[in-house]
Amino acid sequence: MKQISTPRRSASLASQLVDSLRSHIEAGGWPVGTRIPPEQALMEELGVGRSTLREALGALVHLGLLEARVGDGTYVRASSELQSIMVRRAGSAQRDNVLELRTVLEEYASGAAALRRTEEQLSQLRELLADADAACAGADVAAAGNVDALFHRAVVRASGNDLLIEVYDHLGTALTAHLGGLSWDTAGAERHAALHRRLVDAIEARDESGARDAAAAIVGLTRDHEAEVSRTAEAK
Repeated sequence: MKQISTPRRSASLASQLVDSLRSHIEAGGWPVGTRIPPEQALMEELGVGRSTLREALGALVHLGLLEARVGDGTYVRASSELQSIMVRRAGSAQRDNVLELRTVLEEYASGAAALRRTEEQLSQLRELLADADAACAGADVAAAGNVDALFHRAVVRASGNDLLIEVYDHLGTALTAHLGGLSWDTAGAERHAALHRRLVDAIEARDESGARDAAAAIVGLTRDHEAEVSRTAEAK
């Protein structure tokens, strides 16, 4: 595991520890969604007392980077304050607005990816498609959702637009957290998978228009399916 920088000894030890832990999270030392080590392990690793550690962790919870779950430990909620803000903002937005935002970002990114992708990036997209098929075959909704999020992040990274990649890295977690995983029936899952294959085929063919159309169709299918799931739940 990537080592955390130990704080300098001074009167503001807890403040230094906040900065150290925040940098560790931002660098990916503790990925979003993972549980951080227990207090005793961190105290021994960092050479700090329990009160100092709890003060620092409490500050990171307040910033939205960590989430304390009673009886289960403390988890990484976001990699930065901006991501934390976006998660909260997306959570208060209408689902249609979230889907429209996703359409704007992913449609543009997919078109750019078709023009700029590398062979290595194309290979990664093909591998993620295979992983998604395996997750769906195993009826693992959580795994399928995780692979889908990785796939769309990979498409955005293939766009070659550093600013778009940075923004999507923050917004991606917010969009995933708000939309959540959806279970699909057999026909829906096949349509969903077919659109993803169509998107990768367009990116491989450097078909900008085709890639944008496929990306928009994926979000449209998700919107229609989510609406159908909601109607079914309300009818029960």
